[in-house]
Amino acid sequence: MNTINNKNKAEIVIIGGGVAGCTAAIALSGHYNVVLIDKLAAPVARVGECLPPAARRIFRRLGLPNNWAQDGAGQVSAINSMGIQSYWGSDRVQIADHLRNPDGFGWHLDRQAFEVYLRKTALERGVQARWPAKLHSAHYEQQRWHITAVDDMAENGREVHHIEARLVIDASGRSSHFARKADVARQIQDKLISCWAVLPDKEDHKLSTISAAANGWWYSSALPGNRRVLAFQTDADLVDRAALRSTSGYLDLAQDNPQISTLLERVDGAIDYRGTVAANSSCLEQFAGPQWVALGDAAMSFDPLSSQGMYNAMAGAMQLTELIQQTQVLADNNFKNLDLFNTTYTQQMNSIWQQYLRHKDLFYRQERRWLGEVFWRRRG
Repeated sequence: MNTINNKNKAEIVIIGGGVAGCTAAIALSGHYNVVLIDKLAAPVARVGECLPPAARRIFRRLGLPNNWAQDGAGQVSAINSMGIQSYWGSDRVQIADHLRNPDGFGWHLDRQAFEVYLRKTALERGVQARWPAKLHSAHYEQQRWHITAVDDMAENGREVHHIEARLVIDASGRSSHFARKADVARQIQDKLISCWAVLPDKEDHKLSTISAAANGWWYSSALPGNRRVLAFQTDADLVDRAALRSTSGYLDLAQDNPQISTLLERVDGAIDYRGTVAANSSCLEQFAGPQWVALGDAAMSFDPLSSQGMYNAMAGAMQLTELIQQTQVLADNNFKNLDLFNTTYTQQMNSIWQQYLRHKDLFYRQERRWLGEVFWRRRG
């Protein structure tokens, strides 16, 4: 097999072409030379489709058009989020809508289409893409990071990318590939998993639904294209993993929940069960090191109850962009600002993490109906 070696220099290398990495790349592209690396040739379908109304401010700051969710063929990749109805702490429904929100409505996204759009925008803004290319090695020498990323599936043989950069942003998701190579450990707070499916949407309203259950909680939300996502959150050791390998086993879990079982009774089409993914709360033991930082899920991952995963990734990317510019950490011979940059970024991330933990604990403790069950005792 032929091996093709490519060598590049960049001011910033971003590992991970998801929401966090692409948002950072777009925000930074007007000021710095940016290389964006991702192991996937194209985004894949993922659970997590909610953006709150405040995300509209980020879109404006990025200069994204109002019709970003429409393609030339008339297909729509996002619909307005009207709000949420919850059965939490009580059998009575509580509704929180966006009708009076000064930012307007939020969005329910086709997550895969949204990430495709962000990648396309990054390329249009001059970001250099290296995908598919998996991070192979990283070493720090003479105040530069030397990154090697490998594409073993290239048409003309094995393609190796050697990139020298002044700053690395790890936006590789929960796996935090770069931080792990820097020997930074990850603290995992719980065993939460999300079991999810996509089904036809037969609901008259477009409110999302949260409904607590004895061993976890259910979530459902409309998606573009008259579809609906359905997800059950529980701890990995509280369910029979064999039951989660099939659609029928997954649907059996819903029968004891009146809101979700009623929803499923109205479905007359195929249910596409996608399996389970990690949904735990976790964070790196350090968010920054010598000329590198972690961003988005790579830095900290949130319980889906917060509905803040994508928004935190985007807001974090904007905050990081501002800090890079304010400290001028990439200016020539300005390495004295590295300590200020790392200290400030670490303080910002610690503040976000502590505030998140307080809010998460507060919301879980509002549900008191199943205090004797293991899932709720762990969060009581």
